Amino acid sequence: MKYNRQHYPNDILLHLYKTILFPRLIEEKMLVLLRQNKISKWFSGIGQEAIAVGITEALEKDEYILPMHRNLGVFTGRGIPFARLFAQWQGTASGFTKGRDRSFHFGSNEHHIVGMISHLGPQNGVADGIALASILKKENLPAGQAGKVTVVFNGDGGTSEGDFHEALNVAAVWDLPVIFVVENNGYGLSTPSREQFRCKAFVDKAIGYGIEGIQADGNNILEVYHTTKNLAESMRKKPRPVLLECLTFRMRGHEEASGTRYVPKELMDAWAKKDPVENYEQYLIAEGVIDAKYRDALRKKIKKEIEAGLEEAFKETLPQPDTLTELDDVHAPFNQSVISPLSSGEGPGLPAGQAGVRSSEKRFIDAISDGLRQSMERHDNLVLMGQDIADYGGVFKITEGFVEKFGKDRVRNTPLCESAIIGAGLGLSIKGMKAMVEMQFADFVSEGMTQIVNNLAKAHWRWGQPADVVVRMPTGAGTAAGPFHSQSNEAWFFHTPGLKIVYPSNPYDAKGLLCAAFNDPNPYLYFEHKLLYRSIKATIPDDYYTIEVGKANRVSEGSDLSIITYGMGVHWAQEILRQLPDVSADVLDLRTLLPWDKEAVLETAKKTHRVLVLHEDTLTGGIGAEIAAWIGEHAFQYLDAPVMREASLDTAIPFAATLEQNFLPKGRLKSRIETLLKF
Repeated sequence: MKYNRQHYPNDILLHLYKTILFPRLIEEKMLVLLRQNKISKWFSGIGQEAIAVGITEALEKDEYILPMHRNLGVFTGRGIPFARLFAQWQGTASGFTKGRDRSFHFGSNEHHIVGMISHLGPQNGVADGIALASILKKENLPAGQAGKVTVVFNGDGGTSEGDFHEALNVAAVWDLPVIFVVENNGYGLSTPSREQFRCKAFVDKAIGYGIEGIQADGNNILEVYHTTKNLAESMRKKPRPVLLECLTFRMRGHEEASGTRYVPKELMDAWAKKDPVENYEQYLIAEGVIDAKYRDALRKKIKKEIEAGLEEAFKETLPQPDTLTELDDVHAPFNQSVISPLSSGEGPGLPAGQAGVRSSEKRFIDAISDGLRQSMERHDNLVLMGQDIADYGGVFKITEGFVEKFGKDRVRNTPLCESAIIGAGLGLSIKGMKAMVEMQFADFVSEGMTQIVNNLAKAHWRWGQPADVVVRMPTGAGTAAGPFHSQSNEAWFFHTPGLKIVYPSNPYDAKGLLCAAFNDPNPYLYFEHKLLYRSIKATIPDDYYTIEVGKANRVSEGSDLSIITYGMGVHWAQEILRQLPDVSADVLDLRTLLPWDKEAVLETAKKTHRVLVLHEDTLTGGIGAEIAAWIGEHAFQYLDAPVMREASLDTAIPFAATLEQNFLPKGRLKSRIETLLKF
């Protein structure tokens, strides 16, 4: 192995030696503890340390790194105390995730690290968002710099994931200063490279994205350090993404239990001769930078520090469960203060308590646009992202005129990369910004499921990171758009702790709930029914206002039965009840689906003694099933009849208008009400 010290003085060479020894000596100790059954699992990075260490040391301390589980050198290089790092691995309370997640699955804003989740690829979109924030915020940048560099690690196997491709494409289009590191160690677990991709080198892929591709010897710490340092200095001045391929080899199994029997012995022997620690050590001795005495003393000192950290970590026992704490940490702390309209003056009649508030008639779609615009004015750190939302104004024209008012930095057209853009929303949050991601149609959110249910929803519970992201979801049928532009998919997310879901049925709620969602640092799914966009209107305040999240609204009073519903269901219920003048019914509009208003549901069940739950989504596994079960558990004694449900057929949504109407529950609602009243 050939080393070129360039112009670096001895103190830099020594510092790199110390920092590469830390992960190697920790790993050697962990392997001993694993054999002693004192730790449960270990993903070894032995043989790859020069990459994590060289890159980390080449960056500025406030530049974010998104490592994987073989990048121990990132964590030690950022100075995380050993005791806390070891506690994290042991799953004890002083670890970064309080025992809720394993090994390197954590982040620390103090150390500018965002750890991985087990799904390979999503970290790349998050890196895009962090890099975007660094450009938009321009914080603490010296003269001549336009942004901070963000580094995100990938194994060669993980590059086959769609998230990797999406994130590179977004970074290329937006000129984001992200170094996408590919640690090419020849295997994805046991599958060799030849069975995963056809390109000879990953740098060959860079040209397809229109970006630079650079290859480095990943076992040569000086080459990795020098390459990264030069790249970072250039990218801070001229932001752009770079694909950095580091050639290396994993000397142990994917994790220790899997072993390495699938690797030919001659290949293992060849790479053993390229050991990054031993070779660099011998180079420093040959150069006279260190001697054997210094080497031995330093190793002894580091081992002593490791033992001290382990002794402290092993004093802790597994955390004692506290159910209230576990539930409280699902969401970032937030106590909503409902904001009323400020203005007073002449205006049409409004809800009680808002007489004299300046107001005007707005369609459902106008109310959403109004709330979005006023939230942009109120939150100067809010960024809108979505397909065609900039100059074109979105396919439904909700953001028409926004570019002229707020500029393209904050109103951003995106490639068709739903997962990367949602991940970028989390990245913006990590840097203290807010994000709105518009799904062109709610159906397309399936392309970003991992980011929503595993990243956004779990970030705060895992490591205390709020995900300040609102995902707008144009939803619903009735427009003869077929099975892929008409789905009601709110139930996909209803089962996921950490998310909040709102679903307005009228212009007043549409604006108030949207504004409320942007004030809350937790992730929201905001469902907006497309058929309501231009079909309903109401007089609502012109001023900014919010309504209470988690609070249902009783839109009509009655005594014969209760219809619990939301979205389009509210209008169906009111229409059918007008056809039944002798029926007196409570219609309860949930408005918020997570968290839903249990108190209001219980109150109406106790009042009328008969309950029908109505929604546009398909019947099986719908939100109505959970509400019906809850009523059966908590209000059974007040009921005079079984809780009934009405919903769409358990099929996909058909295209032909006649078939679509048969699919939807509206045509069956009258009969269901009459059946319930017969009990």
